[in-house]
Amino acid sequence: MTLFHKLAMVSAFALTAAGAEAAPVLRGDITVLNTVVTVADMFDEAGALAEKPIFSAPAPGTTGTVDLASIRAAAARVGIVSFEANGLSAINVTRAGATVDERTLTGLILSDLSGRGLMGPGVNATVRFSRFIDPVQVATSGVAVRLDQLRYASGGRDFTARFVLAGQNRVLDLSGTIDMTVDMPHLAANMPAGTILLPEHVVMRPVPASQADAFGYVPLDQLVGMSLNRQSREGMLLRASDISPPLAVSKNELVTIIYRRGPMTLTVKGQAITSASRGAGLQVLNLASKRVITATAVAPGTVEVTSGSVSLAGL
Repeated sequence: MTLFHKLAMVSAFALTAAGAEAAPVLRGDITVLNTVVTVADMFDEAGALAEKPIFSAPAPGTTGTVDLASIRAAAARVGIVSFEANGLSAINVTRAGATVDERTLTGLILSDLSGRGLMGPGVNATVRFSRFIDPVQVATSGVAVRLDQLRYASGGRDFTARFVLAGQNRVLDLSGTIDMTVDMPHLAANMPAGTILLPEHVVMRPVPASQADAFGYVPLDQLVGMSLNRQSREGMLLRASDISPPLAVSKNELVTIIYRRGPMTLTVKGQAITSASRGAGLQVLNLASKRVITATAVAPGTVEVTSGSVSLAGL
């Protein structure tokens, strides 16, 4: 073997040894997910010791500071005799955490009520706990909190609930009330009988869900264009019995009577004896013949007699 080959081999072995013995390099501030800080969390180039625990992690959602002397002592205990400090004198170790607060717990309760069919579409629920809930930081591994039990009777208000916090050997036992409401239409102002309802005449206000069915809910789109049956006050809850289709013909109103038979159309003047909405029947006096006939309101001021209901002579 030539001298050149010997030198090349020595250099290769030296490089291999240097690579194998490369010292771990201390990282800067770190964030961990678990209850312990491992060598791999703390150092780059951790090697075979990567999974070794070196410190206990702080509580979820908190940060602890570790000085360089403490790091050297802990590293020596797991077999790291030297490492590159990277110019650091201390590092901050943060434990990732999830916040469990009143909003989180309320969401779990509402989700459970919805899943059990106790809170249908259009129902709003307000959850009030009997005591203040201090926000809690829990581990981020897995589900932060789960609802273990909810006791609530349909139509009632009181509830009790048990929650299990992630990574903690404790539960939250809470109680409170749940108020369920449905937004229902109310009059925005005092209005006379016969008012044709427009969108601005109606405001939606909450009504206890347990009473909504008894009140007879009418959707807003079915109110607009309808007529008030009587004089009504501001804030009145609108029910199906409070409205009706607007009148096309009013009592004593002069009207045009239309009679069609085949290609022939006859019109005469008349006077309404009764009122009617579009499509409804009414009694009309033919002013020419002085006969009372039955007709159908087809438009404002216009009624129609079908060929089957009366003969031409009967007009």
